[in-house]
Amino acid sequence: MMYNVLEARNNLSKLIADAESGIEVTIARRGVPVARIVPIDEAPSRTRNAFAGWLAKNPLTPDRARPVDEIDAIIAENRAAGA
Repeated sequence: MMYNVLEARNNLSKLIADAESGIEVTIARRGVPVARIVPIDEAPSRTRNAFAGWLAKNPLTPDRARPVDEIDAIIAENRAAGA
């Protein structure tokens, strides 16, 4: 993904999130690539990875677990109610 300097400055958080997810981000000045943002191999795990680790150590009981489709429906319902 390539961004010019102004776009990069205005969207730095998005560019960093892209790099964390494995997307190589290139920054260009006047169309000429000048810098790259790439993930660091030794980066600490992200928050959702920490949650996944916690959930693996503390699994939900069968009466508390929900199917993915049901969770998606609840999220969609909550989003629609907030709109």
